[in-house]
Amino acid sequence: MAVNHFYFDHNASTPLAEEVSQLYATVLGEAYGNASSIHHFGQKAKGRLDRGREQLAWFLNCDPKEIVFTSGGTEANNLALFGLLRRDGPAGRHVITTEIEHPAVLNACHRLEREGAEVAYLPVGSSGAVDPGDVRAALRPETALITVMHVNNETGVIQPIDEIAAIAREAEVPFHCDGVQAAGKLPMGNLPPEADFYAISGHKLYGPKGIGALYVRSGAKFDPILFGGRQERGRRPGTPNAPAAAAFGLAAKLARKAVRKESGRLAELRDRLEQSILDRIPGCTVNGSAPRVPNTANIRFDGIGGEAMLIALDLKGYAAATGSACSSGSVEPSHVLTAMGLTKDGARSSLRFSLGRSNDAAQVDGLIEAVVAAAAHLRKVSPVAHV
Repeated sequence: MAVNHFYFDHNASTPLAEEVSQLYATVLGEAYGNASSIHHFGQKAKGRLDRGREQLAWFLNCDPKEIVFTSGGTEANNLALFGLLRRDGPAGRHVITTEIEHPAVLNACHRLEREGAEVAYLPVGSSGAVDPGDVRAALRPETALITVMHVNNETGVIQPIDEIAAIAREAEVPFHCDGVQAAGKLPMGNLPPEADFYAISGHKLYGPKGIGALYVRSGAKFDPILFGGRQERGRRPGTPNAPAAAAFGLAAKLARKAVRKESGRLAELRDRLEQSILDRIPGCTVNGSAPRVPNTANIRFDGIGGEAMLIALDLKGYAAATGSACSSGSVEPSHVLTAMGLTKDGARSSLRFSLGRSNDAAQVDGLIEAVVAAAAHLRKVSPVAHV
C-alpha cells in the first residue's frame, strides 16, 4: 500500500514556490546571456539580475547597492567573516560569537583561530538565547567582530540581535548576523538597523538552491575572498547567476508579503503539535524557552533515540529532522542542544519539526498520531527506555 508523504523539515530546505519556479524556468530560457556583456542578450540577463537585487533590497529594507549575491548562506557568512578579518590579518584579533551558531559560522571561526585570531564562544543556557550582557562583557580593545545568528536553525529561538547590534555599534565593532533562518519567518523590517553584514539564503524561503546574498552596510569595509572579475561591485567575482537571482528576488518579495498571515497560521499549528505531544506522551520536553519563530518545534523524547523515531516517522510518511550531524560514520549529539545543557543522550533523543506553507491541520493531526504511535512502540521495544 502506497504511503502519502508529508514534509515537516522546512528549516532544512523549502520547495520552490510555484510562481518562483515559473519565473526561474522563464529566465533560464530567455536570459542566457552574460550579465556583464553590453549586447542585447547580456543586458537582458542584467535586467533580471537587477530586478532580483531590487526585490531583495525591498525585502531587507536596504539599498540595492548593499546586496551582494553569493552561492548561498554558507558563502555569505564566510564572505563576511573572512572578508573582514583577513583585511588586516586575523593574528591578534578577537571575535565574539556563540556556541550555537551554524557550522557555516562556527567552522569559519575555527579556521580563523588557526590563522591566529582568538574567538570567544558565548554560552546560551537552557533558554537557547545568548545574554547581551555576556556579549558586552566579552568585549576587548582588540575585538574585531561580533557575529551572532538571528534565529537558531535547530530550536527556532530568536536571538536578541537588536541589543547585540546596539552594543556593537556603541563599541564601534562590526556586527555580522546569520539571518538564514529568520528570512521569511520574521518581518524583515526586523533587519537589525545597526548590522554591518546580514546573510540570507534562497532555498530557505521557497527560492532556488545555489543562491544567497550578503547585505553589506554602505561604508562597511571588507575584502573579497574570491578573486577574478569585478562583478558585484568588486566584492564577489564570477559570472552572476541571473536566473537564480531573479527567482530569489521574487521568492523574497512573496515571503515578505505573506509573512504576517503565514506566521499566525503556522504558530497555531506548531502549538497544536507541541501541546498534543506533551499531553499524550509522557517524558517529553520542548527545547528552548526563549521566543521562537512560529514554525519550529524541537522536542525531546526521553528514552527514545531520535534516529529511531525519525526512521519510524519516515516509514509512516512524515519527514522531520534530528539535531544530530553524521560525521565519519558516527552520530554526534547536537552542539546546540548540548550547549543548552542537555546531556548527550537528551540531545540524541530530540527531534525538530519545522512547518511550512504546504502543511495544514489535517497533516499536523496525522503527524501527532504517528508520533504517539511511534513513541509507544519504541519505548516498548527499546531496552533503554526509562519513562
